[in-house]
Amino acid sequence: MSAASTAREIAPKPARATLVTPFVRRVLPDGSQAIRRTIQFAFLALNVWIAGQFYFFVRQFETGAVSTISRPAGVEGWLPIAGLMNLKYFLVTGQIPLIHPAAMVLLTSFLAGSLLFRKSFCGWLCPVGTLSEFLWKLGRQTFRRNFHLPRWLDLGLRSLKYILLALFAYAVVSMPARALAEFLQSPYGIVADVKMLNFFRYMGITAAVVLAGIALASVFVQNFWCRYLCPYGALAGLASLLSPLRIRRDAVKCIDCGKCAKACPSRLPVDVLVQIRSAECLGCMECTAVCPAEGALVMAFTPTRRPVPAWVIGAGALGLFLTFVVTAKITGHWDSPIPDQAYRELIPHAREFSHPR
Repeated sequence: MSAASTAREIAPKPARATLVTPFVRRVLPDGSQAIRRTIQFAFLALNVWIAGQFYFFVRQFETGAVSTISRPAGVEGWLPIAGLMNLKYFLVTGQIPLIHPAAMVLLTSFLAGSLLFRKSFCGWLCPVGTLSEFLWKLGRQTFRRNFHLPRWLDLGLRSLKYILLALFAYAVVSMPARALAEFLQSPYGIVADVKMLNFFRYMGITAAVVLAGIALASVFVQNFWCRYLCPYGALAGLASLLSPLRIRRDAVKCIDCGKCAKACPSRLPVDVLVQIRSAECLGCMECTAVCPAEGALVMAFTPTRRPVPAWVIGAGALGLFLTFVVTAKITGHWDSPIPDQAYRELIPHAREFSHPR
């Protein structure tokens, strides 16, 4: 945000003597974070269950056992590039791809959630975001604080996720639809999910050091991965710029305690802006949860400025996710129609397949 736009957003603070509405302390406790954490950990548990089922699905073909465990299509939520490829293929051809259709369904549902409910996927659903939040809060409890990088370094690092997103988007957009289909139907594309699993199962020293470094950095710096490196979050953030929801501050009711800015995991200046438009806003409502003044800070529907309760965002994000998933299952666009025999031939050799050029 430029200095000029920031200046326009800053509301003039009236002198206390001219306040029309006196300070009213919020009586009822804010329950937004209890709702959010319930949804976060439920979605994390769902991903752990999917990961476990997928692991045993792969192992049965690696060991030559009888196929009794089905492949959970939800694992394709961890294949965002395949989701981008399939989305581009669908937009160009009007046909839903056969291979990894769930990747496109999940990507579309998360983007729809960002369009309607701010960056709700990142702040309410994403399991990596949940783990990242746990790490920085652990760091704050342990060391009594989190550390902030210098502004010049923070801005430079924040651009990395947009650069990564641009590189992935360019690679996908530059491929014609036929090439996308051939890629996904190649042995490499079919077992892309297995190769992702093998990355963690047979992790090299370099990869382990990098992941450990990111985890350690996340203890000291709030949402290190999400803030600086996640291209998925960058895409969701860009979509959220079109959302009709905004955090809004009433300058008259605000008591200038600054608690909202301290609570914001994205380090946004909530305490001085009239509304938050930034793509970095997670829609987590941590700021509204700590505000002591009744009505001073709310998530609001922009056209009417009507406050939107936390349960609406949580229910909306979950509702969109379930709607997309159920619709895809009913219409037959959820599971990849790959026979067990193909998996039996490909999975044991998944580590041998190289990226097709």
